[in-house]
Amino acid sequence: MKTPNACILQLPKIEDERGNLSFIEENNHVPFKIARTYWIYDVPGGECRGGHAFRCQEEVIVALSGSFDVVLHDGKEEHRFSLNRSYYGLFVPRMTWRNIENFSTNAICMVLSSTAYDPDDYVWDFHDFVNLRKEAIR
Repeated sequence: MKTPNACILQLPKIEDERGNLSFIEENNHVPFKIARTYWIYDVPGGECRGGHAFRCQEEVIVALSGSFDVVLHDGKEEHRFSLNRSYYGLFVPRMTWRNIENFSTNAICMVLSSTAYDPDDYVWDFHDFVNLRKEAIR
């Protein structure tokens, strides 16, 4: 299985003395058609979100406010990305394990998804995820 690598995407930033503006366009700044947008907020101190992978879904994660860490695992290696600017997005390819942690007070995490919600797309067990990655590479 060859999937694109996770990477930070620089989003447009239009600076203005009245306040800055950033935006995202599907198939331009984001490498997929956006099927769903959701956001995570009011995360209690010390809590983590995620703890799963998606079989098909790709995502771009943006820290709209505050900061948090996104910890990604490809089945072999772990990579940590600290998001704290609203003009950066983290591209998360399909079949990548993800945890979101270390939320600052009042952090808002926006997620752009390539698919509509599908509970069957989730892989909830890390060992199952590793095995699925191994099988796909063969």
